[in-house]
Amino acid sequence: MFKNKSYIGISFIILIFGIYAVPKIVERIKNDKVVQGDRLDSVNPATAEEGQLIKIGPAPKFELINQDNKKITNETYKGKVYVLEFFFTTCPTICPKMNESMLVLEKSFFGNPNFGIVSITIDPQHDTPQVLKDHSKLLGVKSSNWNFLTGDKTYIFNLANKGFNLYAGENKKVAGGFEHSGLFALIDKNGNIRCRNDDFGNPILYYDGLDKKGVRNIQQDINILLEE
Repeated sequence: MFKNKSYIGISFIILIFGIYAVPKIVERIKNDKVVQGDRLDSVNPATAEEGQLIKIGPAPKFELINQDNKKITNETYKGKVYVLEFFFTTCPTICPKMNESMLVLEKSFFGNPNFGIVSITIDPQHDTPQVLKDHSKLLGVKSSNWNFLTGDKTYIFNLANKGFNLYAGENKKVAGGFEHSGLFALIDKNGNIRCRNDDFGNPILYYDGLDKKGVRNIQQDINILLEE
């Protein structure tokens, strides 16, 4: 008798749960809110499909001189989406690849007045405005919104390491005498550093400028920010 009552009680609980939960599950399926296999296979669905990028925080302010001896600041890029890197013209290792990646971005968004690029040298003693201008011509840069910047060495190193958290350092033991990351920072129209999540749901912070996938990802996310 007791067992029968237990079965009746359990059956009643299951019935109540079904009445409450099943309509909600059906509704989620109708609205396509259930995770599907093809979404798991796509790159970063949280950002690429929904158009949402993480806001890391405001980009550090800067004031430097470009290849035309003109003062360029973060305010120069207000209202623009831009990509920022640290490099140096005599770099024999990763910089040529970074330059190549930036040229891909320039070509992709050429003619769009709301997109720009900032390349800041970490060897300002050598990379004078004229050297940067020659380097720009050598690369075949066409965009007026791509500025190559130089200035005080300590200021630039602080901007890289303490401002953006993009490592840059002097090391006489490495080729070229300097070392730095190959990462690109993506900044939105309001001056905020933005990024997507990785496959585990964590912000990537910066984009790999040495990798085709990293370049493809930042291209996608530039488009997202340009539409905001």
